Amino acid sequence: MPEISARLPALRRVLEDMDVDGFLLLRGDEHLGEYVAPYAERLAWLSGFTGSAGMAVVLRDGPAAVFSDGRYITQMDQQVDGTAWSRLHMRDTPPAEWLAAQGGRGLRIGYDPRLVGEAGLQPFLARGLDMVPLAANPVDRIWTDQPAAPGTPCLPHPLSFAGEDSADKRARMAAVLRAEGQDAAIVGDPTSVAWLLNIRGNDVPYTPACLAFAILHADAQLDLFIDPARVPPDTAHWLGQQVRVVPPSGLDAALTALTGRTVRVDPVGTAIWFIQTLEAAGATIARATDPCALPRACKNPVEQEGARRAHLLDGIALCRFLHWVDTQGVGQNELQAATQLDAFRALCPDYREESFPAISGAGPNGAVIHYRVTPDSARTIGADEVYLIDSGGQYPFGTTDVTRTLWTGKGPAPDSVRGPFTRVLKGHIALALARFPVGTTGHALDALARYALWQDGLDYDHGTGHGIGSYLSVHEGPCSISPVHRPVAVAAGMILSDEPGYYRPGAFGIRLENLLLAHPTPAEAGRSFLAFETLTLAPFDRRLIDPALLTREETAWLDTYHARVFDLIAPQLAADARAWLAGACAPIVAE
Repeated sequence: MPEISARLPALRRVLEDMDVDGFLLLRGDEHLGEYVAPYAERLAWLSGFTGSAGMAVVLRDGPAAVFSDGRYITQMDQQVDGTAWSRLHMRDTPPAEWLAAQGGRGLRIGYDPRLVGEAGLQPFLARGLDMVPLAANPVDRIWTDQPAAPGTPCLPHPLSFAGEDSADKRARMAAVLRAEGQDAAIVGDPTSVAWLLNIRGNDVPYTPACLAFAILHADAQLDLFIDPARVPPDTAHWLGQQVRVVPPSGLDAALTALTGRTVRVDPVGTAIWFIQTLEAAGATIARATDPCALPRACKNPVEQEGARRAHLLDGIALCRFLHWVDTQGVGQNELQAATQLDAFRALCPDYREESFPAISGAGPNGAVIHYRVTPDSARTIGADEVYLIDSGGQYPFGTTDVTRTLWTGKGPAPDSVRGPFTRVLKGHIALALARFPVGTTGHALDALARYALWQDGLDYDHGTGHGIGSYLSVHEGPCSISPVHRPVAVAAGMILSDEPGYYRPGAFGIRLENLLLAHPTPAEAGRSFLAFETLTLAPFDRRLIDPALLTREETAWLDTYHARVFDLIAPQLAADARAWLAGACAPIVAE
């Protein structure tokens, strides 16, 4: 295997063999997922960049560039060799514009049609670039010790956790297809497959799903494309007779058999290979969102109760950890702290794994928005500094995601830190308190979380909230809370994060995150409104709070929240941690 410095030249030689002038490589796998199995980490292997969002453009006889968003810019600068690659913010320098500026309109640019959606390819086509689908991925030609694709068994997800039978889900989705004149739908997202069939797996880190495709037919029958050896007899019985298990090698033939049919394909979340194959077979493409995405996001009562249970168990681990940081954290390093939090979670028999790699950043590392600690990067947590911990857990009845920012000194933090922290907290509370009409999008709510920061000329370069799965992906669509407008409104049953932040490069990072459950709330006759229930149970560090910046309503919310945390968590803690929690949850007005 070539060393990392030799991989870019080796790729250029392969591009010459393939008769293309460049190559577009998106970070992701055939399912276009955020978390991928090791075999699909092509962008990381080629460039060194390990962020969960990004892409590379390589010209055979010209420059190469890696692109990511605001969460990963600092990380990209640290990981990617700036002498071999340009390192660019994809918002400030869109990849298609960059490629066009390099003379790309006169070049043949290859891409792997199984790794990019039609929507992802469209900006390049819109600029007149000659994008060439390749039969094989050129990175795979040089990655000689590429790991094998995973093959873990698919297991039933009990109805006591799922809350709705798979046959009923398939009937609901099939009714949508019939109503819209569609004969079938491609289900390319493994979490949609998992939700629809009430199955789970362990193919990718942090997300308990099996890597599989499905074709849902309008009569509610379904073809599941997965190695039959991965479907144990009890799972096959669980799936039932309407679900046909087909080896992945049969996918081409199954798509070709849809000649003359109208097939629903999500152009954002499904690889363009499906559209190209179906069109070549004479099928009609109905471009529409994954039919499972919105129903999956709206948790049923059983899933909602499971989320509450998961957050109670997670809150016990979190409060033990926060007590540990306060009493033993100084002198430990960031990796030891993340490991300790995972150990506290593992004390619970229902805990399965982290829902994403913990972001454990002390001092300046906390300013790296999606910092990932390694043994080489682990910084010692010092006294009188800011420490940020963003983590989550997977439980069979729910998924958690929480961030707390801590001060490691004995007394209050300096005003230079307390000011921005309290403004972040004000934004967090504003979103938690929001009441809004049904039909409101996350874009309309985003400013609530930023307003207090804006008043001091501050902001943050990431979204405010994302959806959370039910023992599935910690980042789930189709709704989000972000400056980027998305047409999907917040709906009852959705679980969304509330995580404003502030980052001072070279100094510290602040982020405060709870998960919120949307539910109906009383409103004027004839109107329908929603409000949020806070699920997360962990105190905010009072040493970082400036009470003078809080309104009476904000203080009341915080005191009420802390009282609830104490009432629910304290009985589960040892005496020393319980005494610590009493102080951490004492009313702010008492200061």
